[in-house]
Amino acid sequence: MKSKPDKLTTNGSALEIAVVVARWNPEITDGLLRGAMQYFEEIFSSIEHIRVFKVPGAFEIPLACKTAAQTGKFKAILGLGCVIRGDTPHFDYVCAETTRGIGSVNLQTQVPTSFGILTVDNIDQAKARSSDDIHNKGREAAQAAVEMVSVLDEIRN
Repeated sequence: MKSKPDKLTTNGSALEIAVVVARWNPEITDGLLRGAMQYFEEIFSSIEHIRVFKVPGAFEIPLACKTAAQTGKFKAILGLGCVIRGDTPHFDYVCAETTRGIGSVNLQTQVPTSFGILTVDNIDQAKARSSDDIHNKGREAAQAAVEMVSVLDEIRN
């Protein structure tokens, strides 16, 4: 049986993974974080190289992701948050700018930054996407980040 790696490596250099999580809607974002961490526990022998950073809300996620990417310490970054539609256009602005910001981090820094931001119409949709099962979107964001590290390493080498 093949042993689990300790962490993601590139050219023999081990690097950490950053997880940026919004504190807004903690019932949901804590579930997303649990899903991501469960995935990391499944594929790595240790998760002590996973660094979690909490930010106030979804709007703040791109800045924290970009700052993490610019340190050069992180091989991949996850942005986890939840924006629930309300009665005002606030939802549209936050979703658009958060999406644009995370996309910009990917292109500007070339560090895989996964979009684990739920943009939902109601709390029931958010709960379904952050529950403790294989459909957890935090888990999916973690999986996408790890896969992108592998793809980019293959392209670069």
